[in-house]
Amino acid sequence: MIIVLAAIASAIFMGINIGGNNAAASMGAAYGAKAGTKKQAVTLIAIFSLLGAVISGGDVIETLGKGIVPGNTITLTAAIIAITAAALSIFIGNVLKVPVSASQSAVGAIIGIGIFFRVLDTQLITQIASWWVVTPTLAFILAYLSGKYIHPKLLLWLIDHESETQIRNTIARLLTVTGCYVAYSAGANNAANAVGPLVGAGFIDQTTGTIMGGIALGVGAMLIGGRVLQTIGTEITELCTIRAVFIEAIAAIIVHVASYSGIPVALGQIVPAAVIGIGCANEGINTIRNGTVKRIVVMWVASPLIAGLIAYSAMRVVS
Repeated sequence: MIIVLAAIASAIFMGINIGGNNAAASMGAAYGAKAGTKKQAVTLIAIFSLLGAVISGGDVIETLGKGIVPGNTITLTAAIIAITAAALSIFIGNVLKVPVSASQSAVGAIIGIGIFFRVLDTQLITQIASWWVVTPTLAFILAYLSGKYIHPKLLLWLIDHESETQIRNTIARLLTVTGCYVAYSAGANNAANAVGPLVGAGFIDQTTGTIMGGIALGVGAMLIGGRVLQTIGTEITELCTIRAVFIEAIAAIIVHVASYSGIPVALGQIVPAAVIGIGCANEGINTIRNGTVKRIVVMWVASPLIAGLIAYSAMRVVS
């Protein structure tokens, strides 16, 4: 009974921390552009992350549950340790108000378990790691090009053809749609991080896992999403509403494609990378020297290492 409660508690703790951290990734651009309040932002992420988890979260759960380490290798105890280790890594990011990658933390923890059991799918790990490099790089490039070349022309066209009120209303609607799309994609990709090992251990089935993970993400967004939202939205660069639309659309498409491919990607990297890219287009290289950016990069590297070390050490202790 105790181990069952521990399994449920670890998944809920992980989901809440993911929801709290990825609220910033999903709605940070819109909030930074002053297109809505914190309450509106975290409410939308709560609703659409649940929908994304339930409708499209199965493929990534399969990867994290049975792909990196064979499902018959992960015991329930190992699954609890993996989830808790990843959750603690993300919790550190939440305390520091820094966006971190839930996927990297989850994969790092599972790799720690795999190293302990000496069973790892190194080919799959390499494939996942390559996505971690390519996706934020692609987000940066697309956002930079959008900010440098598309944004000025689009702004001039809108001024010539629309009134100020019409422009404001149109952009507000676009931000809402793209923000909800990011939240949906986040739920599809990140629910697996909360429950994947439990599915791999046979504790719950995939459908139950997607629902549990989605609800936990939503609760986390509502409870603690505002802290990291502030960092992404206001402490990297100044965002206007049109740039925010570019950021959200780019991030949502990249994450959705990855989810469809069953690859857990780093939403906590993709959105900040797009924000940095559009900031560089607007302000130049000075954006990259921003102290907040440096803090984010440090946590990107540290979070999976922390999760993996905690998971491996905990397995040594309990075995």
